[in-house]
Amino acid sequence: MAMATQILLIVFAPLLASIIAGLGNRKLGNVAAKSVTTGALFLSAALSWPIFLGFLNGTQTAEVVPVLTWVQSGGMSFDWALRVDTMTAVMLVVICSVSALVHLYSWGYMEEDPDQPRFFSYLSLFTFAMLMLVTADNLVQMFFGWEGVGLASYLLIGFWFKKPSAGAAAIKAFVVNRVGDLGFMLAIFGTFLVFGTVSIPEILEAAPGMSGASITFVGMRLYTMDILCILLFIGAMGKSAQLGLHTWLPDAMEGPTPVSALIHAATMVTAGVFMLCRLSPMFEAAPTALAIVTVVGAATCFFAATIGTTQWDIKRVIAYSTCSQLGYMFFAAGVGAYGVAMFHLFTHAFFKALLFLGAGSVIHAMHHEQDMRYYGGLRKAIPLTFYAMLAGTLAITGLGVYHLGVGFAGFWSKDAVLEVAFARGTQISVTSFWLGVTAALLTSFYSWRLMFLTFWGKPRWIESEHIQHAVHKTPEEAGEDTTGGYHPHESPVSMLIPLGVLTIGAVAAGQVFAPAFLDSAAFWAGSIFYNEPLIHAMHEVPYWVKYSAFVVMVLGFIGAYVAYIAKPDIPAKFVASFSALHNFVYRKWYFDELYNAIFVKPAFALGRLFWQAGDVGIIDRFGPNGVADAVLRGSVAAKRMQTGYLNTYALIMLLGLIAAITFVLF
Repeated sequence: MAMATQILLIVFAPLLASIIAGLGNRKLGNVAAKSVTTGALFLSAALSWPIFLGFLNGTQTAEVVPVLTWVQSGGMSFDWALRVDTMTAVMLVVICSVSALVHLYSWGYMEEDPDQPRFFSYLSLFTFAMLMLVTADNLVQMFFGWEGVGLASYLLIGFWFKKPSAGAAAIKAFVVNRVGDLGFMLAIFGTFLVFGTVSIPEILEAAPGMSGASITFVGMRLYTMDILCILLFIGAMGKSAQLGLHTWLPDAMEGPTPVSALIHAATMVTAGVFMLCRLSPMFEAAPTALAIVTVVGAATCFFAATIGTTQWDIKRVIAYSTCSQLGYMFFAAGVGAYGVAMFHLFTHAFFKALLFLGAGSVIHAMHHEQDMRYYGGLRKAIPLTFYAMLAGTLAITGLGVYHLGVGFAGFWSKDAVLEVAFARGTQISVTSFWLGVTAALLTSFYSWRLMFLTFWGKPRWIESEHIQHAVHKTPEEAGEDTTGGYHPHESPVSMLIPLGVLTIGAVAAGQVFAPAFLDSAAFWAGSIFYNEPLIHAMHEVPYWVKYSAFVVMVLGFIGAYVAYIAKPDIPAKFVASFSALHNFVYRKWYFDELYNAIFVKPAFALGRLFWQAGDVGIIDRFGPNGVADAVLRGSVAAKRMQTGYLNTYALIMLLGLIAAITFVLF
């Protein structure tokens, strides 16, 4: 099959499936809608892998496939064309593979939902929007995909729209992303102003020549590329939930678990990283912007990891781990190692999707209970889910031994991020390295905390209201039987197959693909800026740097084991002793409260003012309502004058006549 046909099928099959399932809805039926959408995604995934493997072995070259002539307006013209290079191929594999598995998983997870066709339609639409974004040959096309992803995420997060919390979370995701999108829009406007084009290849070719050029911005003379790249990064911060624009990400857990896996692993949150790496030659001409990317990435990585240590909701812990891992990707890109950032994106997609879908399997087994305080002892009840989650945990914590040359996916990519940050040697990059190491320690702690609370220890099931509802018992009625007589059940086959496939990815993806992603400039073939001296320096860092992630991973494991298995009274004692610190972290550094005070309440107050004083007090008063009131009052006055006496009417006519004559004469 020709490349052009392949890429057209990959991109448009999910869109067609989404339209069929969406328009057919309940008339089409659950099975037909699920079959069409899932089949389309497996087709896209099957066609994506040969393209990726072609770039991997060097037989495939970059290609642009035209779709249609789009806009021709004055000096601006661009077509809708699909760019397929190494960057695109990596993203195609990630998006299509994870999305196909999420579709299959949803067969079991959403089995009882009456709106399955709508759900599967939204999933496929989401995937299409992301595919449109990663195949973009110009910035406007990328922006359309960017906004499409935002729209689809709103629909999916708020899928259970009858729940007030789901509606609020969807609106929050939409609004926070609009803030970032404004930055991206301004960046596109500025780029067109500076370069006279929105074509990505043309911009990247001209970008190095703009290094050192300045422009007047907000009344100041500033470096052109720094301004453009900072605005681009603000866009990336919104989509990829970096510190400051991260508040929507944990709330996105209100959507069904398969949505969480898709948004957090393979699609929406990786869009910002992809955009930054795609435009890497621009960022290389903007040192100040890169420094900001590094600082924000490292801060996010540390900040999110701290919060993950205190959360009880299993999905929220994994959500904050996503936020933290995205921080790693950004500070890798910030130090100039774009290939390393993309490698971590690649491996992260597999183990994070595995963790989310594994968490979904636990929630499914525990009658929709998400609080880890009510789990315990599930290892034997749901063994397949346990082994899948264990593989995901070993991958995210980065188990591996450098001298043996073996390790799980996270070992290869996360260690590479830390090594390259240290190798860069600047003050900012070394600080980022230490923040990354600290975050790795916290990652290990909260990941093993999740595992111990869920799969080990004594069952605490009867304390859950969901379980009490299932077994029709109270804890008092259950007595010493803390299970309450509840029997957790392993997930159906449609949910276990994706777990098995993703487990393979979490174990082997790093081992297999590390040489190409990290060390091969030929593999990237100019699709990103490849800093070869930096990669050489990465391999030459001291051994203690190479083993730092392994050491902190072991320390995190020991800490979690002591706190939650050996001496389970320690966490309560710690909280009692450091209640202010615990509260600060547990309340997510008070970002939500801060934003509520600074933005939300003033916005509502301003809205009320405009409504009551502006709309009701001025517009309605002197507009429609005022006119209506004047007519009413006038009619009442006129009614009173209607006495029925002819002499009265004759007098009024006489007075009118005298007034008219007086006006004419004088």
